[in-house]
Amino acid sequence: MDTTGEKTPPGKPGLPPRWTSSAKTGVGTAGTAASRIWFTLSHGILNEIYWPRVDAACTRDFGFIVTGADGYFVEEKRDCDHSIAMIEEGVPAFRVTNTARDGRWRIEKEILTDPKRETLLQRITFEALQGELADYRVFGLLSPHLINSGADNTAWVDDYKGMPMLFATGGKAGALALACSVPLVSRSVGYVGTSDGWQQLSANGHLEEGYRMAEAGNVAMCAEIDFAGHDGHALVAVGFGSRWQEAAYKAKSSLQTGFETARRGYAAGWRAFQKDLEPLDRPAGASNLNSYRISTAVLATHQPDSFPGAAIASLSIPWGFNKGDEDLGGYHLVWPRDLVETAGGFLAAGATQQAKAVLSYLASVQEADGHWSQNIWLDGWPYWGGVQMDECAFPIILADMLRRHGHIDATEAHRFLPMIEKAARFLVRNGPVTGQDRWEEDAGYSPFTLAVEVAGLLAAADIFDLVGHHDSARYLRETADSWNEDIEYWTYARDTELSRKLGIDGYYVRIAAPDQADAASPLDGFVPIKNRPPSETNQQASMLLSPDALALVRFGLRAADDPRIVDTVKAIDATLRIELPQGPIWYRYNGDGYGEHEDGRPFDGTGIGRPWPLLTGERAHYEIAAGRLDIAEQLLDTLEASASPGGMLPEQVWDQADIPERELYHGHASGSAMPLVWAHSEHIKLLRSLRDGAVFDMPPQTVQRYQKDKVRAAVRIWRFSEKIRTVAHGRALRIELEAPALVHWTKDDWKTVEDTPTAENSFGIHFLDIDTSRIRAGRAIRFTFYWPEGERWEGTDFEVTVEKARHDGGHSGR
Repeated sequence: MDTTGEKTPPGKPGLPPRWTSSAKTGVGTAGTAASRIWFTLSHGILNEIYWPRVDAACTRDFGFIVTGADGYFVEEKRDCDHSIAMIEEGVPAFRVTNTARDGRWRIEKEILTDPKRETLLQRITFEALQGELADYRVFGLLSPHLINSGADNTAWVDDYKGMPMLFATGGKAGALALACSVPLVSRSVGYVGTSDGWQQLSANGHLEEGYRMAEAGNVAMCAEIDFAGHDGHALVAVGFGSRWQEAAYKAKSSLQTGFETARRGYAAGWRAFQKDLEPLDRPAGASNLNSYRISTAVLATHQPDSFPGAAIASLSIPWGFNKGDEDLGGYHLVWPRDLVETAGGFLAAGATQQAKAVLSYLASVQEADGHWSQNIWLDGWPYWGGVQMDECAFPIILADMLRRHGHIDATEAHRFLPMIEKAARFLVRNGPVTGQDRWEEDAGYSPFTLAVEVAGLLAAADIFDLVGHHDSARYLRETADSWNEDIEYWTYARDTELSRKLGIDGYYVRIAAPDQADAASPLDGFVPIKNRPPSETNQQASMLLSPDALALVRFGLRAADDPRIVDTVKAIDATLRIELPQGPIWYRYNGDGYGEHEDGRPFDGTGIGRPWPLLTGERAHYEIAAGRLDIAEQLLDTLEASASPGGMLPEQVWDQADIPERELYHGHASGSAMPLVWAHSEHIKLLRSLRDGAVFDMPPQTVQRYQKDKVRAAVRIWRFSEKIRTVAHGRALRIELEAPALVHWTKDDWKTVEDTPTAENSFGIHFLDIDTSRIRAGRAIRFTFYWPEGERWEGTDFEVTVEKARHDGGHSGR
């Protein structure tokens, strides 16, 4: 390195690093094994570039600054009007046009990744709309954040084999190189907020070329590109590698091969993917976008070839501009629930191999005890440590869906049997209460989780029957039946202030607290509301609503016209529905705190939840189940109209008056994640469901068993975690324990006593069934335990009353 005239940039280590806007207008990748690189766009510029894995962000952003005479200084991302379009339908490479608001110049970029190398390419045209090219100087400004870290990066100026470049390495690992097909007139590096290129150019209009190395900080690199000397055209490359020399080689090689070669290979790969999909396209609306092909491209972009079957939740960090290195994952992690929803989108679109790959991936990252971690890095290492029971059941449902659609044969079913056995074992040993609901906030009885658990148990039972494990299948169905029959006791609230106000019998709540011995009902308990100020954290379960209850219909446990469901829909609409310019959208639940503050400040651990377009898609599926396809079509329009100009579906949309200074506009994306892959998957499934005239992913087992055959539970389960107080006459009282025991029990207040040992089933559960058909209603079964392994008595008596069987299968008490 030539150190002549080298100066140390001031301001080390720079400002605390931050990420950038999560409001992406485009995401893309070549999707080849040779090109482990992904990119995102917003505000007309590149944001995060990911390498060598889709869960490793390596840049904050890369945009341009234009300067001129008399102190002229304009920044592309802040001072331009932006437009974006795919270069070809279904191919996530983009043509971005940024026109200066003062009308003086325009930048057009074509952006993609080299399918044969780990290089991002931008073919750029700079056009002077006023004056001549020579009147303007154009600078590229790139902020490296290698391997999810904005701190401890080092940037420097150097050449590679005679080609001028800019380089950066990360404190953890990795390197990048910035190169250009035309001369770089000047180059400089510095510390963000003090000596970076933005600070230099805004202060005096030129770069300090003596700043040739900025070590161990939040750094940025800047270079002037000689557009004036090359008719306004340039090809800019950012290469990546484990060493800076490798990154430089890749950047130079891509420049030598040229943009057109990369473009042809990139587009050919995406055309091959798109041509084999189901034709679910619909006429383009006012946006003139093929939303179906955008959604399929979004799903495929988030599924890396290097980790077959994995798919992250989003190439974004919600409110990233307000977050630093402490938020390592953002949404670029794998959530098993989101992953199965993504697989459903692939399957609905006809991308069978991608869906099957998801199942193989899930089998590889399952924990030893059978559950899946709340979220994980691509290699399966947990990030957050919560346990969500729906995430433990969803993989079973996916396996069964693939089997039912004919995509898994008998041999493959046996291959996935260990995964299914372990997952089913975890479900029956730890359900039905979940440690966290699907919104990752509260423990208890969630209608959504219960629906997925019951559907998962029945799906596993069918698979066990296929391989001859009939006793296991019968036990799973009996457990599913017992849980299904208790759903109303756990989660259906009657005679509340809200139900009286609405003139309805009751409604399913969002979540009910885990069972407590001193509570008459889980609905009497209080639920801690997360992300809210301390004074607003606890709410009575019976007063919390959520569209989650519609999962009871989506997963087939209840009919769409069940009076309890119909009343719940009325309560949901009265409490959680909002009319926005694009149509109705729903909130997650009343009192939600996951969203911006009232004044638009970003979510910082507290806030106010905003509407989720995803929930409009779920509501449309409910309308399909109810036979109202016309309403579902209208809701599809609403969902698609919630997308960004580039077709990206957001996690949440802003529901208040415009706050332009915070880029919050009524009915448009808020600062949360965009794109949300789960929402795009729901969009694809909705298109498929409307085409088929039926809910695409509704499990048939629950529909047949509970809606058509109206199967009643044969047992009711007592556990230490579920100390039921009543059992209907004629149903067996099933006592389930985690260790062998002698059950010491009586049905006549200890006048006579029976000592019965428990039996162990294939799931490691020790149980005893007590027949109540010969016990008169009103009598109590009392029992305690002797534990032979510990040679001790439990020391406490327990009691379950035999009550008269009710026609509706419910229970008058716990």
